[in-house]
Amino acid sequence: MSGVRFVALGDSLTEGVGDPVPGGWRGWAALLAPSLAEQQVQFTNLARSGAQTREVLERQLDVGLALRPDVVSVVVGVNDTLRRTFDVRAVAARLDTVYAACAAHGALVLTACLPDPGRLLGLPGALARPLGRRQRAVNDVVHALSDRHGAVHVHACSGDWLSDRALWSADRLHPGERGHRLLARCFHTALAARGAATGPAPSPEIRVGAGAPAASRRALSRPRRPGRRPGRGAACGLSGR
Repeated sequence: MSGVRFVALGDSLTEGVGDPVPGGWRGWAALLAPSLAEQQVQFTNLARSGAQTREVLERQLDVGLALRPDVVSVVVGVNDTLRRTFDVRAVAARLDTVYAACAAHGALVLTACLPDPGRLLGLPGALARPLGRRQRAVNDVVHALSDRHGAVHVHACSGDWLSDRALWSADRLHPGERGHRLLARCFHTALAARGAATGPAPSPEIRVGAGAPAASRRALSRPRRPGRRPGRGAACGLSGR
């Protein structure tokens, strides 16, 4: 690929929460971007904390497509599961529309299934079970729609992502730098298998020692209640669909 334009849509996971750099967040998508091509990659991150599938469809999609992207990541859905108004059919319809629009514009779509937030937080069974059912339903939708639209899909809901605490930031809902780097490498592996990434894989080495701004550190260290805050991490047991 040459002259690649990469646009990232989604929530706080893709915004980069958990991977602080001076001035804000970085995250897996920013780590992946230089690896898409040996030439310079134009990267735009439109993901925002708290975003649900409705926001991606109604606010992020048109802005992203106006940039004429070659690659679009759409990793979203956990925030939908945390709302009382959750409706998996509505989530499926929105994601189908987003994926279809990106594909119709000639963009390669990147997707991922995500871990159960209740399990990550260690919630009691009565709270965790409904969240688990909802997240599994969303993951099933993402799997099916990824097949339908020829997306590059990464499995991000099991294995080390549930057992390796070192991959996660202080809030236990977002990856730390190590986790973001792993997710970027997973996507690179899946893209390279499709001939869609020609640059070197993102480094697994932890290189950032700077912390987040004080307000962000406080936000990450505070206990969170379900339904309060956005997106989560991901993992490799990947499938390049």
